[in-house]
Amino acid sequence: MLNGTNTDYSTNTRPDGALVEFSNGASCTTPCNLELRRKDDLRADISLEGYEPTYILIQSKLGGSAFGNILLGGGVGAVVDGSNGASNRLYPKPLIVQLAPLGSGEEAVLLDKDGNVTMTVEQHNNEVRVDVAKTIGPKLAGLEDDMDAE
Repeated sequence: MLNGTNTDYSTNTRPDGALVEFSNGASCTTPCNLELRRKDDLRADISLEGYEPTYILIQSKLGGSAFGNILLGGGVGAVVDGSNGASNRLYPKPLIVQLAPLGSGEEAVLLDKDGNVTMTVEQHNNEVRVDVAKTIGPKLAGLEDDMDAE
């Protein structure tokens, strides 16, 4: 009841100009802002000529506003926001990925809003993969490779 069911979601890459395609059908070229549903786990595929393609899993997690809803809106606000996802937040937010040059042997990394490396994209995906797979499916989450689909 405090946040609404959608959130502005900022996406950026280093370097700029990457195509980002989200599993909900949305796409943009970085830097970009989209309005996304708070309750939806997503996969974002990122590509830019001269750089290794990568993907990042975006997890919908219960946010701190759930406690505020209980205080301000009582149990009704908590139930409504819990069912429609309004008390959730998307992680990572903002999404800032430093891409790895083709053939460099480097890995794509996540950056915080100040430009500091927080972890590799693969480390992040491994942390959230099983949970995100429950909503977007095991293949999109990277639990099944293309060979399993044949």
